[in-house]
Amino acid sequence: MTLAHVHPGPGIGPHPGPGPIELLSAAAALLMAVVYLLAAGRLRQRGDEWPWWRDVSFSVGCCGVAWAAVGPLPGGPFTAHMVQHLIVGMAAPVLLVLARPLTLTLRTLAPGTARRGLLALARSRPVTWLLFPPLAALLDIGGLWLLYRTELFAAMRHEPWLHAVVHAHVLAAGLLFAFAVCQLDPVRHRWSLAARGATLLAAGAAHAVLAKTLYATAPPGTSFATADLHTGAQVMYYGGDLAEAALAVVVAASWYRATGRAQLRRPRPARVPTRSAP
Repeated sequence: MTLAHVHPGPGIGPHPGPGPIELLSAAAALLMAVVYLLAAGRLRQRGDEWPWWRDVSFSVGCCGVAWAAVGPLPGGPFTAHMVQHLIVGMAAPVLLVLARPLTLTLRTLAPGTARRGLLALARSRPVTWLLFPPLAALLDIGGLWLLYRTELFAAMRHEPWLHAVVHAHVLAAGLLFAFAVCQLDPVRHRWSLAARGATLLAAGAAHAVLAKTLYATAPPGTSFATADLHTGAQVMYYGGDLAEAALAVVVAASWYRATGRAQLRRPRPARVPTRSAP
């Protein structure tokens, strides 16, 4: 995923328009939405239930990624970049993960090698450790600190390939973090509520601190108007709070459902009949 309209560097203005990589990114995102909708439709045709709101969630997430690549982004260069960061790295991953794409894929695949291979991959040891919440948070939030508090942000202006790699990482890391915190799809090991909740709080705090540092100082090697810098940092700060609150709601809802199921499975004590008085 690349920044379609703004190149992060000193004294720069809007990009004239999306390039081939941006157009390809948007097309890929829209294609994924179409594939998801076709798979969900196939599931319903054979009589299986699949909530419609998941179709909407996945489609909106994909459309958000496509719009961030080629659509008009509001504000100055830094603000526009932060709007894109919020969509690609935070909002879209939450929407995509809520749609449970792995579960849908496993349910639509016929029993056979492909299905067994995908399930084995999802439950493999390397994937299990990638979904360890603190590690997922480090790859996500740690990558943002590396991007904005080093020369990497400015270097993206001069190296289009680096620009594409960094924004692909932002999307992938956001998906990994949302997947690790929510844990809605079938995986080998489900980390505890305490581990996921503590990680979410720590990641939220680190993201907020990073936004505050950007409010005070631009990324090294860049120069933005003060108003643009402040607005972009505020978008990052408050937008991050909204995305993290959404993840917290998902975690709380999953805990509530799991607690309810545990209560239903718990055997009830036998009632001792009482004798009526003569």
